[in-house]
Amino acid sequence: MMKKCLVTVIALGLCVGSVFGTALAQDKEFKLGVLFSMTGAFAPAGGLAGYQGTMVAVDMINARGGIAGQYKVVPVIADAQSNPDTSIREGQRLMTVENVPVVLGVFSSAIAVPLAPMAEQYKKIFWVIIAISDKVVQDRHLNYTFRVQPTGSQWGQSTVTMFNENLEKFGIKSASEVRVAVIYEDGPYGSSVAAANKEKVKEFGMNLVMEEAYSHKTNDLSSLIFKLKSAKPDVILHTGYFPDVVLFFRQARELGLKTKAIAGHGAGHANMPKLAEAAGGELMNYCFNVDPAPAQLLDRSKLAPGNGDVVGEFLKRYEEKFKDNNPPTHATQGFGHTWILLNDVLPLALEKYGDLSPDSIRKAALDIEIPDGGTPCGYGVKFAPPEHALSGQNLRSYPVVAQSVGGKLSIAWPGALQTAQPVIPLPADSPYGIK
Repeated sequence: MMKKCLVTVIALGLCVGSVFGTALAQDKEFKLGVLFSMTGAFAPAGGLAGYQGTMVAVDMINARGGIAGQYKVVPVIADAQSNPDTSIREGQRLMTVENVPVVLGVFSSAIAVPLAPMAEQYKKIFWVIIAISDKVVQDRHLNYTFRVQPTGSQWGQSTVTMFNENLEKFGIKSASEVRVAVIYEDGPYGSSVAAANKEKVKEFGMNLVMEEAYSHKTNDLSSLIFKLKSAKPDVILHTGYFPDVVLFFRQARELGLKTKAIAGHGAGHANMPKLAEAAGGELMNYCFNVDPAPAQLLDRSKLAPGNGDVVGEFLKRYEEKFKDNNPPTHATQGFGHTWILLNDVLPLALEKYGDLSPDSIRKAALDIEIPDGGTPCGYGVKFAPPEHALSGQNLRSYPVVAQSVGGKLSIAWPGALQTAQPVIPLPADSPYGIK
């Protein structure tokens, strides 16, 4: 009898211990700092969509039992308010007061550039998932900043390369016949994209007929548009945020600007439905934009096994949560780049280095290698080491050039991902088309 009682007590103890252990595992939390511009000028340009995509990734990881089935992700959310000063204060608060190991965001390069050295100072991971300026990482040799998406220079190179590959659509044989205008907001984002635009224009021997920067806070772009009319470009390459992009298209129509092609480079150009709603649908027809491909445009059959299902679940959850079945590219970036952190890097840090401290995450990020097609964004992941000129940059990421035709987006470039031929030049039914 005593032996039976002892066995029963031990068995009960094991059960209680097992249940208690499980409860402890479920109670483990990973605090994730989330910093986006959810209000202000950057919000409609992509800050809010990036935040929404990130929240879907958090929901999906937690629904699967958390990080490596052990840690529930608890987002600590801060609004950068489209203001660099506010973002610095909020970033510092997240890193020090909240003591999060990772701050994830941000939309604007003007915010990302000053936050990167702050992460170095406090030895916290800065996981950049939308801001694209080369200056965020270039020649800084940072140890704690990692950027998953392509660089601004890749944005600027892509449009010019696409036009160079489609000279026959302009009815010409030589790139030297193409007249190009480069206009851009004068912050680090616009400047880095424009520099790459000009570099590629020069490389291909195209004719740069105009270059002009402006403040994205301007309320009048008429003088710039008059200069464009005088320069008579075949191609206008534009980099700006949301309010200034809307202003440009409205004033361009009012002042009778005519050209053969208009291409934007993310940010204000990225959310075509929102832009069409604000500026007028006909104004955006046939316009191009460079960005990582929105999830709904990806050919899921070309993704690594299982990734197509992840993309499908993201689209389903995004529609249910935000009542939108056509999420903008920034939502895909928010989701996909957060997913890479939570689903790939953090489990590796636990497995290989034993914890989720910033230094373990940093080492895991440098170890991670994901081939093309292995992420929900379509591209792979391999971060440049600290000695590299682009330390912390994902060297396997790349954007696509999409075109809006009749309100429908298609991938026009590169050829490997193309879903529709680019429409060049602007047809007669475009407000900017040459009759």
